[in-house]
Amino acid sequence: MVENLFGRIMNQVCENPSSQRDVTLQPKRPALSWGVKIKRKLKSVAPFLGRFRPLVGQCCHQCTPESLGLKLLCNTPPLGFQNLTCVNETHTGYRGWLVRRVCCLLFVWGREVHPGPAGDRRHRVHSSERVKKALVTACSSDETKAMELEMPEVRGHLDTILAVTQTFISPSLLRLVNWLLLKIFDLMFCNVQINLNQVAALRRSTQLKAPLVYVCVRQSSIDHALICLTLFCHNLRVPYTIFPAHVRQTWLRSILQRLGVVLLPEGSGSERDAEMDSLYSPVMTSFIGELLRGGASLCVGISTAEGHSGQWLARVHQAISDGLVPDVCIVPVGISYDCLPCHVIRSQASVMSALGFALSLLKGDHRGSVRIHFAQAFSLKEMCESGKCRVDGGRPLQDLLMTAIVHNRMDSIFSQKDVSWLLPDAVMPELPPAHRQQTIALTLHLIYSSTTNMAVMSTSLVSCLLLHKHRKGVRVSMLCRDICWLLEEVLFRNTDVGFGGSLVGLVHHAVSLLRPYLLLAAAPPTGEPIIAPRSDPDSLLILSKQCDVITRVFIHEAVGACAVSAMLSEVVGCGGGEDLEFDAVLGQNELTEKSLQLTHLLSPGYIPPCQNAHSFALDVVDSMVRCGVLVMEEVQTDAPVCDFMKRHGVLSWTVSDNPDESSDSDCEEPDIHTYKLSQPSQCPKLLFFLCSLLSVQLRALCWALESLHYLPLPITEKDCLSQLHTHLKNRAQLDGARYESSSIDLVKMALRTFIDLGVLIEDRQREDVYLDANPLFSQGAYKEKLVLFFKQFMFN
Repeated sequence: MVENLFGRIMNQVCENPSSQRDVTLQPKRPALSWGVKIKRKLKSVAPFLGRFRPLVGQCCHQCTPESLGLKLLCNTPPLGFQNLTCVNETHTGYRGWLVRRVCCLLFVWGREVHPGPAGDRRHRVHSSERVKKALVTACSSDETKAMELEMPEVRGHLDTILAVTQTFISPSLLRLVNWLLLKIFDLMFCNVQINLNQVAALRRSTQLKAPLVYVCVRQSSIDHALICLTLFCHNLRVPYTIFPAHVRQTWLRSILQRLGVVLLPEGSGSERDAEMDSLYSPVMTSFIGELLRGGASLCVGISTAEGHSGQWLARVHQAISDGLVPDVCIVPVGISYDCLPCHVIRSQASVMSALGFALSLLKGDHRGSVRIHFAQAFSLKEMCESGKCRVDGGRPLQDLLMTAIVHNRMDSIFSQKDVSWLLPDAVMPELPPAHRQQTIALTLHLIYSSTTNMAVMSTSLVSCLLLHKHRKGVRVSMLCRDICWLLEEVLFRNTDVGFGGSLVGLVHHAVSLLRPYLLLAAAPPTGEPIIAPRSDPDSLLILSKQCDVITRVFIHEAVGACAVSAMLSEVVGCGGGEDLEFDAVLGQNELTEKSLQLTHLLSPGYIPPCQNAHSFALDVVDSMVRCGVLVMEEVQTDAPVCDFMKRHGVLSWTVSDNPDESSDSDCEEPDIHTYKLSQPSQCPKLLFFLCSLLSVQLRALCWALESLHYLPLPITEKDCLSQLHTHLKNRAQLDGARYESSSIDLVKMALRTFIDLGVLIEDRQREDVYLDANPLFSQGAYKEKLVLFFKQFMFN
């Protein structure tokens, strides 16, 4: 169906020179066919900034200036990209017809592997002072009695935890598994692209004689496998992988432990349950220290979920504080998927899902690509001990926004938001407060660095345009023009893209991957294809997931557009009209305040952690002028704007009878900036597109707040999350659309926001966390004010 519809527009594309735009940033082998042959070769025209690939992955210039000064990413000429799964005889030291058939096996067996035997690691961990103190606390207050005769139940539990320290790397098994991964990923993806300049920078980082810790944002269960395979294929040390999951099968645990995968101890239900154990944290801290002291590398996955990020980074930092290693180099990693198979997203896979995954691999249909970006390594010691990294705890979100929501006062919003829940006090209670704040700041940096290093894929461009600009459908010719526009805007914001080829091939590749979630039809009389997103929940959720990276790229403009929408809504409320008045004058201070309020609602990872919220809000207003949504109005004064000398009073004085009343401020005039929409006579389409990017999260907040009174409070956090998710799905079903606002990730975000705002009160107990309603928000007036606060940023 897709080939037939696209075949009708082939001749139009080939005959129209304006549509022969080439988005090639790096040549790649043609892997897809349109179903019909294009006899006429498309002319290659480079897009805006297409000849100069954006330099991404540099470390923070404010927190790690010395690491940035090493210029690990800038000292080599462009080396291009490599498809990791494309292995042939040129990658081996042999030639011949037999080599061509076993080249992958020869390549894998020729890779250098750094073995990591366990040795007496278990004994060293057990004998560490940290573990001894934990045993004293767990067994008895009498230290002599605790060391001579441990309680049997404590000894058995400790042996279970210490079994994790027996993890090691077997060279033979590692080569065999990586050979299988090359075959599986070759069936799963059409290519796995690696930037060779970044690999060369990694090689130079190993010369610093410091262990490397690779940090990525958790997306799927194959993230760590892709990182380890990349390092293995380039003769770099394969890291120990922190994968806190519970594996019940003994044989599978044994294989994973021989590959350097650190799992949860047997009997632990979840990572949170394990962290609540008084013995688990000291043992893991000593274990991480022993690994780093032996020169091993680590691979850690982080997320914005509570207690699922900072504790492993805190243990790495603790190894430096204990003097086990002089320094550690942190490498943020960004992994971008064209379309991630649903089988690798699920945390618990059944036998039927595994069979379905195997059948999908054998069919080989709709294979997407992967782009892996390794950012520049930076010194952890420099970041944490130089004093240049912001480690202020901030203020609770309730203190920042509640006065603005309830009393309409803006004096408290000019502060930073507290995100101490990334590493709660219940996790690693032995950690000093100063180290805890440094770990939280480090976690924020790595979340931001990993997400900004992700490349924008072709499916993200198409999904964003279909979901936020052409929800009712669009012609393919119009879609191609919008892709060119959006691509140039992405490149202009110093964000890399993970694709290459002609524009026609780009659209066909993206639509082929997204075909199960799209509707295609032919428009009479020309028969040009029309594409529209399906309206079922699964399709909208998957398309919305693809748009997350675009929202992060345009976060300044999206926040600014929502702030403009909020101010326009206030103009309508004051005037009593029903339609928005686009010819209104907007003040800079009001725009900044609205932007600052919405900035506080964003999840971690959207704004640079070194930049305070007020500075970010000022940049938001400037970005609205740069992108053309707003234009600055000139203030009518007696002196021209260009008359700099007179404006600043260089040649003018104020005459006063009382010399004590005169001051330098008499000859200064405050700059008053006002703005207007660049298209007041019509509805600005760009403003609506940018507002729509954040409307998904804002709508989820409104729906979740309206559904709180259906919950049987008090309730455990787990049950609250499940029931709230059900209510949001039912709300989307009643609405008949906007299913993308009912995802489980947005429900978690809304629940975290309500806790920070004080709408829900946490009651932390050892067994679980209970949530109850704040009596203040049980009143209808306060709840209505909060709903209106969320809705003001949503453009309807």
